[in-house]
Amino acid sequence: MTTFAELGLDPKVLSAVSDAGYTAPTPIQAGAIPPALEGRDVLGIAQTGTGKTASFVLPMITLLGRGRARARMPRSLVLAPTRELAAQVAENFDTYAKKTKLSKALLIGGVSFKEQDALIDKGVDVLIATPGRLLDHFERGKLLLTGVQIMVVDEADRMLDMGFIPDIERIFQLTPFTRQTLFFSATMAPEIERVTNTFLSAPAKIEVARRASAAESIEQAVICYTASRKDRQAKEKRELLRALIDREGEGCKNAIIFCNRKTEVDIVAKSLKTHGYDAAPIHGDLDQSQRTRTLESFREGKLRFLIASDVAARGLDVPAVSHVFNYDVPSHAEDYVHRIGRTGRAGREGKALTICVPHDEKWLTAIEDLVEKQIPRVDSPLKGGSDDRGKRGRHADEAGASAPERTEERSSARPQRGDRRERNSDRGAERQPDRTADRHGEDRNSHTHERSDSHDRNRQGRSGANNRRGGRDRGYRDEPVVGMGDHMPAFLLRSFKPKSEPEPVTEDQVEESAE
Repeated sequence: MTTFAELGLDPKVLSAVSDAGYTAPTPIQAGAIPPALEGRDVLGIAQTGTGKTASFVLPMITLLGRGRARARMPRSLVLAPTRELAAQVAENFDTYAKKTKLSKALLIGGVSFKEQDALIDKGVDVLIATPGRLLDHFERGKLLLTGVQIMVVDEADRMLDMGFIPDIERIFQLTPFTRQTLFFSATMAPEIERVTNTFLSAPAKIEVARRASAAESIEQAVICYTASRKDRQAKEKRELLRALIDREGEGCKNAIIFCNRKTEVDIVAKSLKTHGYDAAPIHGDLDQSQRTRTLESFREGKLRFLIASDVAARGLDVPAVSHVFNYDVPSHAEDYVHRIGRTGRAGREGKALTICVPHDEKWLTAIEDLVEKQIPRVDSPLKGGSDDRGKRGRHADEAGASAPERTEERSSARPQRGDRRERNSDRGAERQPDRTADRHGEDRNSHTHERSDSHDRNRQGRSGANNRRGGRDRGYRDEPVVGMGDHMPAFLLRSFKPKSEPEPVTEDQVEESAE
C-alpha cells in the first residue's frame, strides 16, 4: 500500500496532510504526484471526487517551496470553470499550505477588482482563477503571466461545455513555453485532445477508470410521469416534486434539487418558497456574494433545499446531504453520477430520486447504459402519472367497448334538419327585440351620440337590405328563399363566344369600293 510519505512530498506538506486526516493517496494522486514532482507535464483522466485537487496542489506546494513571488507576476496558475470550484481549490491550498509561507489570490467574478488588484500587487505564489476574470485583469494591465512556472487546468471537459476552450488557448499563449502543465479532465473530447497535443510536451498520462456507478449507500429511484395535458406539464411536475418531498417526510433533512436550465432553477425555487418550503437557488447568473451566502447557509444547515444547476454538481463537497432530486434528467449521463454523488458521502446513507417525463426517456436510457444497471421505478404520489398508464389504458378499452351505444344515443338525440331550422328561427325571433333596440334606441356608450346622420342613413339602408333578403339576419322566414335560376342576371345570358371570321375580300370587291 502506497503512503504519502513514499511520494517525495515536502515534510511540511506531509504534516498538513496528516493533520487533515489522510494517510493513503487515491489512485489518481499516486499516479500524478511523482511525475509532477519530477517537473513533467501530466495528463490526468479521472472523475470528480477521486482526489484530483490534491493531485496538483500537493506537488505545487512542494515545488514552490523555494523562491519568491514578484509583484503582478504569479509563479503558478490554476484555472477552474466555475467560481465554486475555484473557491474550493483555494480552500484546499489553505489546508495543505498552512505550514508554509506561500501566498495565494483568488480571481473570480462577482468580487471587487480593487481587492483582487491589491493582492496581485503584493505578489502571489499561486493564482487561482476562472478564465474570464483572469483575462479581464490581464487586459486591464494589472497582471503579467510571463513568470508562471506551473499551470493547471482543472475540469477541462466542463471548460469545453461552457465555451472556455478559446480562452484557455489564449492563456496558454500568454504563459512561458518552459512552464510545467498539469491537465485534468473527466473525458477526452476531440477538442480537448487537440489542446493537450498542442500545449503539453510528452506528458505522463494517468487514467483512472471512470466511476460509472454511485456508492452502494445511495438508494436510487425513478418516477416516470406523464402529465394530463402537455400545457400543464410544468405545473404538474412541480406538484410532483412537492409530493415527493412530502412523502419522504422527516427523512428528508436537506436536499439538492438539480435542474438543467438556470431559468428552471429560479422557477422551481420560487414555487417551493411560495408553498412554504425553505428553498433558495444557486446558478451562474446570480451575484457571487449571494451564491456564497446560499451555499454557506446550506452547509451550515440553515437552508433545507438548494435548487441548483450543474454548477453545483461537480466538485462541491457538502457533507450530510440526505437527498438529491433530479427535477430534470441530465442530458449527459456522466452528470447523473456527479449529481447523486452529492449524497451518501463518507459512508453515509443517501437517496436519489429522478423525475422522468416522456421527453427524457432517451437520456434515462443512456444513464442506465453507463451505470450498467436498471434504476428501480417507483410509483408517483400523484394521481394520473405514467404509473397509471395501464389504468388509463383499461379505461380507454372500456370506453371503446361502449362507444357504439353512445353513438346510437347521439344519433337518436340528433335533431332533424327541419327541427334545427325552426329552432334557429325561434332564436332569431328572440334576439330581435335586443337588436332592434340597438338600432333605434339610445346607445349605451356615450361616444356614439356623436354619430353623423349619414352614418344613420347607411345603417337604415343596410337594415332595409336585410329585410329585402327575407329578414334572414333578423330571424324571419316569411318570404321564400329565391334561387339563382328564378332570377337569372342578363349578363349570364349574354354569349361570349367569338364571332366567326369574316370572309376574305376579293379583288372585284376592292375595285367596286374604289369606284
